[in-house]
Amino acid sequence: MTLEIISAHEIKFTGEVLSVTLPGELGSFTILKNHAALISVLNKGAVKYTTPDGVENYIDIDGGIADVNDNVVSVCVY
Repeated sequence: MTLEIISAHEIKFTGEVLSVTLPGELGSFTILKNHAALISVLNKGAVKYTTPDGVENYIDIDGGIADVNDNVVSVCVY
């Protein structure tokens, strides 16, 4: 699955991941491969993701929007 985290000023991350946990408006939720399509508002918090080598990473965000479709997770952050 591909994760793209972008802001108006830069690409913060793009690459293959095993999972992504996002700070949703109703609580954190995790995206895995073959997840159903969705769009969600994100609150302030951390985008946590695990790369194929098993390394867990995170990026703090002030909010944003996530789009999941066809194993691509696009996260636009503030």
